[in-house]
Amino acid sequence: MTLKDLRKRMDVLQILERDAFGNFVLLRRLLMFILGVITYPRLAIYNKTKIKGTEHLENLPDTGVLFLSNHQTYFMDVICLYHIFFSVKWRFRNNINVPIYLLSPKAKLFYVAASETMKEGGLIPKIFSQAGAILVNRSWRAKGQDVQRNVDAEANEKIGKGLKYGWVVSFPQGTTTPYAPLRKGTAHLIKAHQPIVVPVVINGFRRAFDKKGLRLKKRQTTLSVTFKAPIQFDEAASVEEIMYVLREQIEQKIPENKLVWLREAMSV
Repeated sequence: MTLKDLRKRMDVLQILERDAFGNFVLLRRLLMFILGVITYPRLAIYNKTKIKGTEHLENLPDTGVLFLSNHQTYFMDVICLYHIFFSVKWRFRNNINVPIYLLSPKAKLFYVAASETMKEGGLIPKIFSQAGAILVNRSWRAKGQDVQRNVDAEANEKIGKGLKYGWVVSFPQGTTTPYAPLRKGTAHLIKAHQPIVVPVVINGFRRAFDKKGLRLKKRQTTLSVTFKAPIQFDEAASVEEIMYVLREQIEQKIPENKLVWLREAMSV
């Protein structure tokens, strides 16, 4: 690695930059470094993270990229993705084995999170929210209960602002329940902002961690993260067409054997 290349990785000329929401990039990098050091052993020592498809990330533009993933824990899912993005920035492919990447993590990153989860989950979520959370109010869920309330009108605008500045991670199911339906707001977001969409499939996090993703349940678990090929949806694509593709790509279409079990259970 040349000196010029190293300087680019370290972003030495951007230490006074503010992100799209007015936060100092240097402070965000410091928080990412601390969180990265704390969480690295859980992903690479106590457990093993198996990664595929980071070659799809290497030539992506710096802005306008939306990562859509299935969801298994509140926090560790996105923490793991952050580690991978940092590693890719340092030109490591399909591994997070060399945590030198934490010295200068990729700062133009955001993730979409439920406002109540980040504000009412204690100190760690509040700190983690400073590392790039785009807070939205869920219209279907609050405090563990199903609700019906007005859609957060500012959510689309805030996510769009994040996309104009960098990369955004979102979980279109909006819950950690497996095979939960995808929220149509994601399709509307794609139609409005036309980002490059990268589907992500994760597995093993539910076995290894508690629901929040902060406590280890089982060590020596293989965590898998697979990045699919980027998708650029046609502007004329309907919401239903987008939802169908996303459901297939993040592998949340209910398998036939589970459908049979559900039908039998409902008929009892």
